[in-house]
Amino acid sequence: MSIYVGNVPFTAEKEDIQELFAYYGAVARVSLPLDRETGRKRGFAFVDMVNEVDEQSAIDDLQDVEWMGRAIRVRKAEPRGGSTSDRPGRSERPTPNRERRTPDDPGNGSQD
Repeated sequence: MSIYVGNVPFTAEKEDIQELFAYYGAVARVSLPLDRETGRKRGFAFVDMVNEVDEQSAIDDLQDVEWMGRAIRVRKAEPRGGSTSDRPGRSERPTPNRERRTPDDPGNGSQD
């Protein structure tokens, strides 16, 4: 399980996040994504902890807590792209029926 941390201050470093979550248990990894174009922090992070019980405690305790001047949002991270297991893939999606009608076609709602 991975933890999503939103509304992270742009001044926060990996070490700051590590320290915050270490209070709840051993932290395995901290990821602080950067914008590809600008190289600046994107304002969120992911934290992996060694123990799932510690992860849940951190989620419960840190949700909407003010940290470094911002109210952070902490929740269980979802797989990239969201939950796609219940959505059909692009090739499996039905194609909309887009018949073009001309003004002369019967059934287009026009009256002669």
